[in-house]
Amino acid sequence: MADRLSARETVALVTDDFTELPSPERSGHPDGPLGWPGYDAARARAAERTGERESVICGTGDIDGTRAVLIAFEFGFLGGSLGMRTGDRLEAAYAHARAHHLPVVPLVATGGSRMQEGMLALTQLQRVARASALTRQSGLPQIAVLRDPTTGGGWATLGAGADVVLALPGAQVGFAGSRVRPADADPAAYTAEAQVAAGAADALVRPEALRDTLGRWLRLLTRPSTAPAPPPLAPGAAGLPATGWDAVRRARSPLRPRATAYLDAYFTSRVTIGGDRCGGTDPDGMLCGFGEHRGRTVAYAAQTGTATRPAGYRTAARLVRLADRLGIPVLTLVDTPGAANDAEAERQGAGAAIADLFGAVASARTPVTTLVVGEGGSGGALALAAPGNTWATPDSYFSVIAPELAAAILKRPPEEAEKTADQLRIRPQDLVELGVVRGVVGPGGPGRTESAG
Repeated sequence: MADRLSARETVALVTDDFTELPSPERSGHPDGPLGWPGYDAARARAAERTGERESVICGTGDIDGTRAVLIAFEFGFLGGSLGMRTGDRLEAAYAHARAHHLPVVPLVATGGSRMQEGMLALTQLQRVARASALTRQSGLPQIAVLRDPTTGGGWATLGAGADVVLALPGAQVGFAGSRVRPADADPAAYTAEAQVAAGAADALVRPEALRDTLGRWLRLLTRPSTAPAPPPLAPGAAGLPATGWDAVRRARSPLRPRATAYLDAYFTSRVTIGGDRCGGTDPDGMLCGFGEHRGRTVAYAAQTGTATRPAGYRTAARLVRLADRLGIPVLTLVDTPGAANDAEAERQGAGAAIADLFGAVASARTPVTTLVVGEGGSGGALALAAPGNTWATPDSYFSVIAPELAAAILKRPPEEAEKTADQLRIRPQDLVELGVVRGVVGPGGPGRTESAG
């Protein structure tokens, strides 16, 4: 990556009032804990070259209106490697964040653990992981920025372990650094772009947009609230379906509003997370992120009308758990003919992914609100629905199975699918009567709340 910035130049991209934290002092041994010949001289040369005393600087700064703890690696200091003194600084930075209830923003650029300190350097990763976990338990968000390069233990702790992972375009990102990966390895796999495509990072951000992007993320993730998110109104919906098959036709109509229409009308601004952190994404089937609705932050997970892939369910579960930990209410939009049921979906763990989302919603302490906006196809739709706080639009249906498949299972001829739809009682008004949903949200719908909006 061209024009690699120093730690302080990177900090200057995102804040104008960086205040460095005091650095813990550690009495050292000549040439380090292993007595590595020339180690002290190498450190002295690194200090002279960079003006830093260690491979990381830590402090606080205002990022577009939100105070945060910043951790910036100096790659010019021994490759941004982690040693015992680095661990001291990182641990102290996380402790300061917890003491002052501040979010943490690691600006990562590291080649890994420091060879000259051996296993004592590697064990700093355990210290960092524990400090990060304690900060997570305190309900504080961590937003990492991957610079060039981000490899080894720095990627596997401060980077990949963050709640939201942003990356600079073209940065080298991967657990294996360039000198230790197989000679025939595809270099394109070790890039920020590849990590976003694989669901290990959320988005690419250009350096000039970094301050604004971090500012939006920090504002949204540091505004907890306890009130449930109101269900959106159904744009353009009118009247209720006369029959079960009418409900199916309306839900399947290409003319009815989809998730993006609801999200655009509901939020004044929003940011997205992408990927399940297990190597998968489902950008065409599940939209997840955080947005601002009437001055409050609301997390959202929205199906788009297609069959949802396993990665989509895992991304939604990740979203729900993050919102729950940060105390942010969740809005889910149900719209799928069902979970993807092809062989590849099974190989990707469809059942386990759906179970994970069921569990995340069931155990959430933050309020979850659901609106069924289109097709509610079986368990693949129900996994996203909030027990006791699910609503429906006039253009929706919710069914144990698609009427055509129900007819086939019952050994009925295809032409009886319409009759079967009526018997299943899948219309929005049927669902209200059955107690499956609280009400219909939209013009002419029973049970519409005045607070919906």
